[in-house]
Amino acid sequence: MSSENPSNDPRWYVIHTNPKHEDRAECNLRAWQVETFNPKVRKCRRNEYTALPIYSVRPLFPRYIFARFRVRELFHKVRFTRGVYDVVNFGDYPTPVDDEIIAIIKSYISDDGFVMIGADFRPGEKVVVSDGALKGFTGIFEQEIKADERVMILLETVSYQAHAVLNKQLIRRIK
Repeated sequence: MSSENPSNDPRWYVIHTNPKHEDRAECNLRAWQVETFNPKVRKCRRNEYTALPIYSVRPLFPRYIFARFRVRELFHKVRFTRGVYDVVNFGDYPTPVDDEIIAIIKSYISDDGFVMIGADFRPGEKVVVSDGALKGFTGIFEQEIKADERVMILLETVSYQAHAVLNKQLIRRIK
């Protein structure tokens, strides 16, 4: 990102939105024929009573979206669009975002339209504990617990099986 004097070429900019108004700002900017990018993630948590998965959709960057426009022509319209708090700038001018950064974020979007963060494990998949007191133990992934923070695996040892609850970052998929 750089804060040079704006050119009239369409560039990507970071739009700071009002709280929980990312979708509203995106919709209103599109009404101005402004190209937008509002990456989202799908979070999964388990119902504490039924253990059924509950999915929620959230912005990848809460209160921020991206918009591609000609700053000299549309800056004031974009800045005063409903749902928009401001256009992110450093110094006197809005700061453009490199196209490569947007392309990198878009490359992490899966077929379902959500940004993939971290490794998703499937029940029954073989995993190995990569760190901590149980390092080196293998097991079978069972379920995620408490909104992606922890997971439950069935540990396999020579003559003993046990359930263990670990941080998700401590396990790796066995290839």
